[in-house]
Amino acid sequence: MRIFAATALALMASATPALAQDATFQGPRVEAVAGWDNLKTSGLSGSGFVYGGAAGYDLQRGNLVVGVDGEITGTTTDKTIGTAIIKGGRDFYAGARIGYVVAPATLVYGKVGYDNSRVIGRAGNLRVTDDLDGVRLGAGVERSFGHYYGKVEYRYTNASDDVVRHQVLAGIGYRF
Repeated sequence: MRIFAATALALMASATPALAQDATFQGPRVEAVAGWDNLKTSGLSGSGFVYGGAAGYDLQRGNLVVGVDGEITGTTTDKTIGTAIIKGGRDFYAGARIGYVVAPATLVYGKVGYDNSRVIGRAGNLRVTDDLDGVRLGAGVERSFGHYYGKVEYRYTNASDDVVRHQVLAGIGYRF
């Protein structure tokens, strides 16, 4: 987490005001994300650290931005009850986002898409892995620094009737 924060600060410090004035939210992008993850299942709840990467493409027309993105993350989230352990596993996401440029270098956006979450349960020698399909909803703010950008995002994922996930992430990225 310290490396992530130091990298984000270095990228922001290296961006000049002139770069921010030429901000565009169009084209292909890649990013690293990290933050807080909370997994709730059948009355149990556990929190941990989520980390991963994403790629996407945005199209900007005036102040309106529409795009697609995909993401792969992992998590340290788990909950132990006696000898049983419930863990969050890898997470795949593919979806779309729509946003509005509210300042020359600031984008506010919402997103929706398909999510496939892995949940792992262990009790003694028994291990059960379940891949759950669901819907992710999210909202965030992205700030451009020329080709670099930083973002903060909240997301809610409903993976089944019994499994929901809340996440708050920060990200740093590069737009080509």
